[in-house]
Amino acid sequence: MSVIEELQTAVSAVSSKVGPSVVGIGARLRGSGVIVADGKVLTNAHNIRADEVTITFADGRSTRGRVAGVDVDGDLAVVNVETAGAAPLEWADGAAVTPGTVVFGVAASSGGTPRVTFGTVSAVARAFRGPGGRRIAGSVEHTAPLAPGSSGGPIVDSDGRVLGINTNRIGEGFYLALPAEASLRDRVDALGRGESASRLRLGVAVAPSHVARRLRASVGLTDRDGLLVRGVEDGSLAAKAGIREGDLIVEAAGKPVVDADDLFDALGSASVPFEIRLVRGNDERTVSVGGTEATGEA
Repeated sequence: MSVIEELQTAVSAVSSKVGPSVVGIGARLRGSGVIVADGKVLTNAHNIRADEVTITFADGRSTRGRVAGVDVDGDLAVVNVETAGAAPLEWADGAAVTPGTVVFGVAASSGGTPRVTFGTVSAVARAFRGPGGRRIAGSVEHTAPLAPGSSGGPIVDSDGRVLGINTNRIGEGFYLALPAEASLRDRVDALGRGESASRLRLGVAVAPSHVARRLRASVGLTDRDGLLVRGVEDGSLAAKAGIREGDLIVEAAGKPVVDADDLFDALGSASVPFEIRLVRGNDERTVSVGGTEATGEA
């Protein structure tokens, strides 16, 4: 059998095994999803617009599903829906994916029959911005072509096991997928139980480090890396901690802060109470941040 014939056989096998488990998300198929358990569909958070969403199966059946849990910053969502016997797909070890790994991209189509494409992993440990603006690290870059409406669908191995969830298109012909690592599977399980992701929200508007340096230099203050506080929300954790407009945040929860991603990462792993070190004028001080956790941006 030639290489082309082997590839044709592999694509056909993936289509037959995986196709019934890949669904369309939204009345106009704005995205795709994959059945990961009986009654549970995994997709991207950016495909979700409301608490309920239309799910279209490969056999043409459409029904309404209700969102069980959403992680906006991680761009993941799980929908409860009657899967009517369509089998959930098995997980592969996404952590074992390396450049050169063969992958098949699978996505819903308006014709019912799923799209199946072929490519290879071109890079790992890539980062991009999720719908909430936070950096999502550790993604897999691959070359399996994807049409609009493919986000939320899986990349699978030749056995039809899920290696990752397609999330972002970059440039021409390259795509990013969230790898099916243990941490992702744990988050999916939690979302399926209705445990939407909750992260600390500090409640400040900030300027990047290069702006902070320029503004500090303009008023004769010493040069420092950090995030300049441009505004503080009334009643926020920052306001209660005594953080003021003009303060320079240089450390949060024991982690140095140079850019917004540093602050996001620190808040993502922090639990209240925690400390923020800041510079006010040329004086350094530490404030304690405590209170009720909330979701949203820093």
